[in-house]
Amino acid sequence: MDCIFCMIRDGKIPSNKVFENDYVLAFNDVNPQAPVHILVIPKIHVESCDKINAENADYVKEIFLAIPQIAAKAGLDKGYRVITNCGEHGCQSVKHLHFHIIGGTQLAEKMC
Repeated sequence: MDCIFCMIRDGKIPSNKVFENDYVLAFNDVNPQAPVHILVIPKIHVESCDKINAENADYVKEIFLAIPQIAAKAGLDKGYRVITNCGEHGCQSVKHLHFHIIGGTQLAEKMC
């Protein structure tokens, strides 16, 4: 499999990990869009939101349980944004489900 996030998960590509448990890996984005930009991935390969199902939903649940912990550790006490992109028109560049935690500054209200 040529999935860059699976290679990061497996330690084949180095990353700056900020959180890890049995279900979730979070690391700093190499191309940050804000002072804090963390990617959160499931430790199993799920292509996108469209591929979430009963068999992998526990991983997604664990991501959302981890996000507040990750944000708190990153000092995002004034707020943050959680984003995922899905498919071509959603600008999903890596075909592995992932969530962006973005913050550390006042974000623009408009996203488009």
